[in-house]
Amino acid sequence: MTLSDFKVTLDAPLPPAGISVYLEALWYDGKNDWQKAHSLVDQLEGKTAGWVHAYLHRKEGDIFNAGYWYNRAGKNVSLLSLDKEWEELVIELLKLESA
Repeated sequence: MTLSDFKVTLDAPLPPAGISVYLEALWYDGKNDWQKAHSLVDQLEGKTAGWVHAYLHRKEGDIFNAGYWYNRAGKNVSLLSLDKEWEELVIELLKLESA
C-alpha cells in the first residue's frame, strides 16, 4: 500500500483490515477522530508507539507532553507541518509492514 492508497481509505467507514494499530491510529486521526487515535496508542510501549503518541500530542497542542513522547521514541521534536509529519509517519509505517 502507498501513501496515496492509504489516503483513499479515509473515505471508508472503517480502517483497512490487517493494518497495524499504529496505522489504525493514524487512520482515525486522518478522519479527525483524535480521541480514538489516542486511545489506540495511549497504553502501548516502544519507539513506534512513542512516535505516533508524540505526533498526536503535538497535534493536540500539548508540546510538553509531545516532547516527552518524542524523547521516548528516540526522535527530535518534529519541525514539519502536522500534515507532513502525518504523511512521514504513514510512509514509514507502511514500509515496516511491507518488509
